[in-house]
Amino acid sequence: MTIFETLNRTGVKLSVFELLTARFWPQNINLRELWDTARKEYPIIQDFEVDPYYVLQSIALSSRKTPSCKRGDVLNLTPTDIETWWRPVGSGLAQGLAILRDDCKVMLPKWLPYQTMLAPMAAVLAKTGTPKTAEAGARREKLKRWFWCAVFGQAYESSPNSQSAKDVSDLVAWLEGAPPPEAITALRFDPKALRDITPRQRSVYRGTVCLILGTGNGARDFHTQAVITASLINEERIDDHHIFPDAFLQKQGVAQARSRDCVLNRTLIDRTTNQMINDRAPSSYMAEIRDTPGFPLTAVLESHCLPAGEASPLWTDDYEAFLSWRQERLWREIQRVTGLRESTDLEADEMEAE
Repeated sequence: MTIFETLNRTGVKLSVFELLTARFWPQNINLRELWDTARKEYPIIQDFEVDPYYVLQSIALSSRKTPSCKRGDVLNLTPTDIETWWRPVGSGLAQGLAILRDDCKVMLPKWLPYQTMLAPMAAVLAKTGTPKTAEAGARREKLKRWFWCAVFGQAYESSPNSQSAKDVSDLVAWLEGAPPPEAITALRFDPKALRDITPRQRSVYRGTVCLILGTGNGARDFHTQAVITASLINEERIDDHHIFPDAFLQKQGVAQARSRDCVLNRTLIDRTTNQMINDRAPSSYMAEIRDTPGFPLTAVLESHCLPAGEASPLWTDDYEAFLSWRQERLWREIQRVTGLRESTDLEADEMEAE
C-alpha cells in the first residue's frame, strides 16, 4: 500500500501495470523486477519497445479456460496467475517477435502492423509450447499465415480484445489439429484496394512494406546493395519513400494525393539515394543508378517487387502502367503468404449488399 501511495502521490493516473505492481508487492511478487529481467533475458522484447500491459493481457488470455483480456480481466489477475504464466508468456512473446522479425520481416517496432496482436500470439505460444519435432516448423508456418491474414483482413482494426480472445481459442485448436480459424477462412481481399492504401491506413500499409522486405532473398538497399536489415535501416537512414516522386507526379497532373502516396508507389529507400532522386523522373534517376559500373540494378528492383527490364514502365515514366504492374505483383505476394486463391471485388459486394 505504501508503494501505491508513493506512485499515486503526484496525482497522475496509474497504468494497469503500476496498479498491479503495487497490489502484488505484499505477495512478494515484484512485477517491475520481473519485467526488467524478462527484457534482459529476451532483448528482442526491449528492441520492439513492448508495453508490459501486453504481457499482462497475454497472461489473462493464457490463464482462463475461456480466454479474455479486457481491462477488468487484467486487473483481476491473481498472484498464482503471475507465478504460473509469467515465464511461459515471456518466452512466447520472445518467440513470437522472432517469427515476426525473421520470417515476416517486421524489422522495427514502427513497422509492426498491430501491437495488439502480440498478446494473443504470446498466449498461444505459451499455451502450446514448442515441440521437439518438425511439428514446431509446421506450427510456425501456421502462425505466419495467421499473422498475414489478420493484417490484410484488418482483423485487429476494431475490438482487438474480442479478436484476441477468439484467436487464442481458435489458434490453439488449429495448432493441435483442428480446422483453420475464421481469421484465415473468412479473409477476403481486393488487390485494387492497394491503390488506396497510404501511410494513414497503417496496418495494411506496414504489412505491405514488410511483405516487400521478405520477397525472395530479401529487399536490397539502393545504395549499398546489401540486404535490408534493422541495423542497415538505422545506418543508412532507410525509410519509405516515393518511387515516382510526389513533385514529379504533381507536374504530370496526378492531382489526387492518395494516388501519389499509395503503397504501390512506395518502397524503402536510403537517405543518400532519396536525396539523389529529389523530384526527378524515374527514367532519369534510374538511369544514373543503372550506369554505375557493376551495380546490379535489375536484381535490386526485383527485390523490391519493382518492374525491371527494357519494357519496365519506369523507363517510360508511365505511372498508370506502373501502378497496374505493381498491383499485380504485390497481389501475388499476398496470395503466397495468406493462401488466398482468388481476389474479391469488395466494391461490387458492397453495392450488392445495398
